[in-house]
Amino acid sequence: MSVAIPFLALLLAGAFAAYHRLRLAVWVAITATLLVACWLLGANAVATAIAAVLVALIAVPLLIPGIRRPLITKPLLGFYLKILPPLSETERTALEAGTVGFEGELFSGKPDWQVLLDQPKALLSAEEQAFVDGPTEELCRMTNDWEITHVDADLPPDMWEFIKKNKFFGMIIPKEYGGLGFTALANHKVIQKLASISSVVSSTVGVPNSLGPGELLMHYGTQEQKEHYLPRLADGREVPCFALTGPFAGSDATSIPDYGIVTMGEWNGARVVGVKLTFDKRYITLAPVATLIGLAFRMYDPEGMLGEKKDIGITLALVPRETPGVEIGRRHFPLNSPFQNGPIRGKEVFIPLSQLIGGEAYAGKGWQMLVECLSIGRSITLPSSGSGGAKMGAIVTGAYARIRKQFGLSVGRFEGVEEALARIGGRAFAISALAQATAAAVARGENPAVPSTIAKYHCTEMAREVSRDVMDIHGGKGIILGPRNYAGRNWQAVPIMITVEGANIMTRSLMIFGQGAILCHPWVLKEMKAAQLEDERERLHEFDRNLFGHIGFAISNAVRSLWFGLTGAKFGTAPGDAYTRRYYRKLNRYSAALALMADTSMLLLGGKLKFKESLSGRLGDVLSQLYIASSMLKRYEDQERPTGDQPLLAWAFHDCVHKIEMAFSGALRNFPIRPVGWLLWALIFPFGRRAVAPSDRLGHRVASLLMNPNDARDRLAEDVFTTPCDNNPAGRINSYLVKAIQAEPVERKFLKALKNSDIEALDFDTQLDEGVREGWITADERVLLEELRELTLDTISVDDFDPHELVAASHYDRSQGKGSSREAA
Repeated sequence: MSVAIPFLALLLAGAFAAYHRLRLAVWVAITATLLVACWLLGANAVATAIAAVLVALIAVPLLIPGIRRPLITKPLLGFYLKILPPLSETERTALEAGTVGFEGELFSGKPDWQVLLDQPKALLSAEEQAFVDGPTEELCRMTNDWEITHVDADLPPDMWEFIKKNKFFGMIIPKEYGGLGFTALANHKVIQKLASISSVVSSTVGVPNSLGPGELLMHYGTQEQKEHYLPRLADGREVPCFALTGPFAGSDATSIPDYGIVTMGEWNGARVVGVKLTFDKRYITLAPVATLIGLAFRMYDPEGMLGEKKDIGITLALVPRETPGVEIGRRHFPLNSPFQNGPIRGKEVFIPLSQLIGGEAYAGKGWQMLVECLSIGRSITLPSSGSGGAKMGAIVTGAYARIRKQFGLSVGRFEGVEEALARIGGRAFAISALAQATAAAVARGENPAVPSTIAKYHCTEMAREVSRDVMDIHGGKGIILGPRNYAGRNWQAVPIMITVEGANIMTRSLMIFGQGAILCHPWVLKEMKAAQLEDERERLHEFDRNLFGHIGFAISNAVRSLWFGLTGAKFGTAPGDAYTRRYYRKLNRYSAALALMADTSMLLLGGKLKFKESLSGRLGDVLSQLYIASSMLKRYEDQERPTGDQPLLAWAFHDCVHKIEMAFSGALRNFPIRPVGWLLWALIFPFGRRAVAPSDRLGHRVASLLMNPNDARDRLAEDVFTTPCDNNPAGRINSYLVKAIQAEPVERKFLKALKNSDIEALDFDTQLDEGVREGWITADERVLLEELRELTLDTISVDDFDPHELVAASHYDRSQGKGSSREAA
């Protein structure tokens, strides 16, 4: 028997054990069994003996702790401590604040899909559904986005009153404090529906239910603070805002220059210990109308009134609007979207320690408080807004593309428009699944730090892409603003979502992978904590356990990556049905490749990795697309695998895996250590990249779904405001789709007959008269064509104005000799 057989047996046993992540002792047993079998079957004795010696040289020192720890682990621990990137206190707080959900499985290289599938379905309670169907629907009916954005630059008084009366500001506040006590999922559904009609209304409702006084008080407020403020926030007696961002501290919130000095001062007629605040904030949503300001500042105690510590740190406080020294009231104007937003300033504003959120006990803990709550707010408001706008865009653009005709054909039938429709439908499907997945995670009690950044970044980015395609298909209808326009304001507003709650460039290049690589990795954070234990013996023991778990993990992912690459991930156990099983297998492959790339990058680059933002961003893209694809599969399973959704799922999934391979390609081709990049390429792409963008054939099926009534289209339209009414032109156009399709055969018959006749050019009514007279159409069919004409006219019509209607009110008043609004004030 060949000399190579024993070594081949050794290799196969190692690959099998690594792929299935078997313990080292099991590998030794399997290998020994195979070598004995080789020897009995006549394999070369010398080769078999050499292979056995190799196994012994690996197994003996690794299986015996008394040998392994002093000879191997201890030197490696010393090396590890040298390359371990230093963690600042703010970074440590951010890492320890979040919880890890299914995203941890995606970082494992071997996802346990049952963990995902066992998560409860995202369902509202009867009370929550009634609120979405009742007050939320009514608020949408009240919304006239043109009046809000152009005429009043604000919500009308009756809407403000309705919002407060129905406790829209108190959705997340517990019932015991007068709120609605809704889950994060209900919060998501409400914001999503409001965003489908007006981004101004959705942001107005969303902010008080996101990071701000209400959320912070619920988690950290003293009992006295909760009992006083939460009921007032719930019913709208207090309108909150949260002031964090300033001119010199945007995304870098830990460097805020705003400060407070501990001193004595007067509060409600008494001399008390408090803080004298000086601050300058901007971009603060609801600030111009807020009555209660949540404020982040750096607290100092130079006279030692509270103890020995002089720099107490970032602290959060509640500042009533009427507090002397507070300057508030002017407004920013963010891209013609007039949600209340503006600067807040204050100089030597005194508040007592009782106004610190959580009281004196939480002084200096502001960064921890912000980080722990930020992911919850980031998981809801912005992803839900992106989802509402994208879903509405998909539904109405599909209807518009079917109704609007050029060259005698619905514009949606042209292949160029089909491409855009497919992108709209696929991305709306992905956004909807992603936004719901993160909201559901919060509703389950998680604090999804990494998914929240994924959701914020990708929901807003994909929403921008959807909005672009919506505008392209609508053409002139989209760019002419007015009461009939439902696309233009969304196009103007979508970049706002890109910039807030952490600018998207920073979110992608620093946060997603930077946080995920440590928080979600099954071994890295454990190793870091073990290496920092004070007891030397315990440190060595814990580091040893985690280090060799990590080594086995890395070897397994290398083997799994190569195997999946060689086989195209066509084999292996996977959940799902006959349609989706292949999708799960593909995600298994990319999960293993991500884990391999992450380990290699962290090992070889160490602390330098945080400065390799392009590499970090690309690996973050891989993790993000894995999470998005998982969210879509979970949605598909929860909805009992609807066949009608398969084109949407397929388009969005192929888009995900194409982006995954492009991100891997960019990371590998630009890996800082080129030979390592070549080796990783051979392991991950042994036959090169194979994933391609969704096909035109698949895109045609998605476009057809959007342009025809069907169950999949109805599911995509769930929880957006499609009610046809005067203030909802998008809802009206969507409602026309069925009638337009019913009239199409009659229209084709009539136009064909008209074209073949010798009737001269006449107005439409006269043409219809001739059609009835000549017998081309019946009287009933004439009525059908008249209805088609009317609904088509409403679909394609745009607005026009008298010149004075477009002049700013302040300028118009001056021209009429009335003085400007500012002068009048």
